[in-house]
Amino acid sequence: MFPFKYPVPQTEPPRSGPETLPTMYDLPSENPEEPGLPDEFHNFQPQLLSQTFRSPRYGAAQIFTGSDINLYYDVKHTLWYKRPDWFAVVGVSRLYDEVEMRLSYVTWQEGVNPIVVIELLSPGTEKEDLGAKAKETEIVVSNGQKNLSESEKKPPGKWEVYEQILRIPYYVVFNRYTDEMQGFKLSGSCYEEIEIAEQKIWIPELEIGLSLWQGEFQGIERLWLRWYDANGEWIPTEVEEERARAEAEKQRAEAEKQRADRAESQLESLIQRLQAAGINPDTFLKGETNQE
Repeated sequence: MFPFKYPVPQTEPPRSGPETLPTMYDLPSENPEEPGLPDEFHNFQPQLLSQTFRSPRYGAAQIFTGSDINLYYDVKHTLWYKRPDWFAVVGVSRLYDEVEMRLSYVTWQEGVNPIVVIELLSPGTEKEDLGAKAKETEIVVSNGQKNLSESEKKPPGKWEVYEQILRIPYYVVFNRYTDEMQGFKLSGSCYEEIEIAEQKIWIPELEIGLSLWQGEFQGIERLWLRWYDANGEWIPTEVEEERARAEAEKQRAEAEKQRADRAESQLESLIQRLQAAGINPDTFLKGETNQE
């Protein structure tokens, strides 16, 4: 699934520096459950998703998108949380209590669960993102761990939280190393994989879809996840909107200049014809002005 297994073993002859230098996935963290901070892709990709997530069914003030923010899901275990790479909630205030920016998203306070969650696969989280950890937990529980006290119970994996607890309708995972996207839709009690045609996932509840876009974002050219509208057009980013406005203003100014140039040219032509006919242009034009 990934190009190298971390840490990368040494070979003879030695591999190049970029292949063997440690990454965030190799190094220890103060929190053993979180092996490292997000890399650049985990910062940029959520930005693009948030900037292009606009549903015709909801105004901007009724959409909240979160990235690398704690998502609390169990009122009985208030310290349990997941931290999706990106998620979206619709039908809630953009601001908490319509006043403050959120420090977290607490589902039992908000009263609305996310409609879509996206995980960007990484070496340290791939198994849990794809449900393997949740299945392992189910096996442990079935082998005699059902009688644990509340304090002894371990938090469920992402898959179980998204599928069984929060019942999030759409779950998408993306592997930037292979440029593969997988989508899952809640059907009954469990997720079913979406048959993806042309790398597109349509979400009718939002009237927008998710697909792979080849382009430049934050100065980096690659395949990105991006939202598109009902016409199949890419929903523009903030920079693209500003560029489009600037281009429209430029075209308006050019059209106005062309109109003025045509009017001036027509006036010069009229003056020349009047002079050729022995008519004083100033007198004629003044009379025309008075008649108006």
